[in-house]
Amino acid sequence: MAENINRVTITGNLTTDPELRHTPSGTAVCTLRVAVNGRRKDQSGQWVDKPNYFNVTVWGAQGENCSNYLSKGRPVAVDGRLDWREWEAKDGSGKRQTVEIVAETVQFLGSRDGSAAGGGQNGGGQTGGDGGGFTPSSDVPADTGDFTPAGDGGAADDDIPF
Repeated sequence: MAENINRVTITGNLTTDPELRHTPSGTAVCTLRVAVNGRRKDQSGQWVDKPNYFNVTVWGAQGENCSNYLSKGRPVAVDGRLDWREWEAKDGSGKRQTVEIVAETVQFLGSRDGSAAGGGQNGGGQTGGDGGGFTPSSDVPADTGDFTPAGDGGAADDDIPF
């Protein structure tokens, strides 16, 4: 019998600044709210964006990094699992429930200054990077000694089977 799968990946923008709190034992918990636009046609046949909003919980050091480096409007990619919770309302009006994303990884997209240019971040793009775009550069020329120049399109090219 197949095992159950609970996996979700979203890419969107933060609708609020991250909220960081700590459990009584000191573990960091960061709450994010992410908007993801879907596109659909309206009654007149025009394409319109329909926003979907997701609550995301990020635990531990990764949550602290989200709190330190992310802010409202910032694009992120979140990979995690769905978690359903139910509780009794504080005012006694009945039970409440929610489904949220518990993040395993949060990737910072874009840059801290708000420009759309993305790219890699330190640490492979996971939380903990500086969040800014990264463009590798070097003043050392690449070593091409192991490569031979491409041919001039002679007879050897006719042997290519495609």
